[in-house]
Amino acid sequence: MLPRPTRPSRRGFLKIGSLGLGGLTLPNLLRAESAAGVRSSHKSVILIYLVGGPPHQDMFDLKPDAPKEVAGPWKPVATNVTGVQICEAFPKLARNMDKLAIVRSLVGNQADHDAAQTFHGHHPRKPAPAGGWPQLGSAVAKVQGAVGPAVPPFVSLCYTCTHGPYNEPGPGFVGPAASPFRAMGQTREDMVLRGITVNQLAERKALLAGFDDLRRDIDATGGMKGMDAFTQQAFGLLTSSRMAEALDVSREPLAVRERYGTGDPKLFMDANGAPRVPQSLLMARRLVEAGARVVTLNYSKWDWHGGLNAEGRANNSIFLREKEDFPVFDQCVSALVEDLHARGLDKDCTVVVMGEFGRTPKISAQVGRDHWPAVNCVLLAGGGMRTGQVIGATDKIAGEAVSRPVTFAELFATLYHNLGIDVNQVTLPDLTGRPQYLVEDNAQPVRELL
Repeated sequence: MLPRPTRPSRRGFLKIGSLGLGGLTLPNLLRAESAAGVRSSHKSVILIYLVGGPPHQDMFDLKPDAPKEVAGPWKPVATNVTGVQICEAFPKLARNMDKLAIVRSLVGNQADHDAAQTFHGHHPRKPAPAGGWPQLGSAVAKVQGAVGPAVPPFVSLCYTCTHGPYNEPGPGFVGPAASPFRAMGQTREDMVLRGITVNQLAERKALLAGFDDLRRDIDATGGMKGMDAFTQQAFGLLTSSRMAEALDVSREPLAVRERYGTGDPKLFMDANGAPRVPQSLLMARRLVEAGARVVTLNYSKWDWHGGLNAEGRANNSIFLREKEDFPVFDQCVSALVEDLHARGLDKDCTVVVMGEFGRTPKISAQVGRDHWPAVNCVLLAGGGMRTGQVIGATDKIAGEAVSRPVTFAELFATLYHNLGIDVNQVTLPDLTGRPQYLVEDNAQPVRELL
């Protein structure tokens, strides 16, 4: 194992901070950012949350030699990487395995439904700083800011689930200014000037600035900083069509849209999950091209316990649901990965696909698989990573990691690394002013991927 870098102590951090910023010129500030591990190149992450926890042993870690009550009906199929097999329901992903990396040994998962860990990498039951951990996109927005004024650094395509724990967490202690721009619903309709010219908008902006100066004098809560950020973002969006165009997938050729597939955004899976909307992946790619640093989305509903579904229909077995969902998933994820390579984005954009935990090895009497925090599976692509490989392994029933366990902290250290952020150097102050590292336990990026 490679030696891990030693982080500066908090005392050392405070000494560095006490040097003072007042005399820094812009070139010196940029040099300071570089020394602190922050690079400004436009790297990006598309984080795809599979709501409810997908069954790892039916997707990317099949055990055909296990007893039938563990193995299930799916058979493994060869991929275009020698020795690597995945589920036969994923023929398109199998043909793109050289562009993918699979982690079969993600450990430290929670046992309950909670999306938080998949968005920030910290276990939701462990103590957190005051205000809570910021999710990946919020931390990146705080550290790197926007690439340009027309597109926010962090965009969420997540649909609101009626089951609260399925929803992505907030910005945590970095504050509301680092919240995601939520591009779904009425927000999209508000990104258009209605009967107002750009010059008139500039006049209104100047008037608002005068009011803001007055309010800032009496604001003792610090909330104005967040309001300033939202106001600036709103004006940037209104004076440019770039964001609205990125969200308009109808601008893509029909053949491209058909490659991803389509779904109904109003049709929520099992009532409380997310809708199965393949076009969200295409929208995410367009947003990254437009300048977004982090795009998050939630996709379908994977909490397959079997028995009756939320509508009371019988025969809701996990394998019937998989037969329905797997081909759509195979199509849209493979289309995204192929697009990244075809458009020269594979070195700069990282794709990560995961749920909050794995599923039980043994199939239940209701023909389902239940929650299984012992091990989880992650699909990765792009980011300039070493793909065409499988990292880690589980036992003969896919119940425990038996080699190269990977933690959430290591996974998120990899995502930050791919974004150009050094987790050994960059910290963010919590609500008490204490600097907090972005990942826990001195975790380093997954070395096999670099």
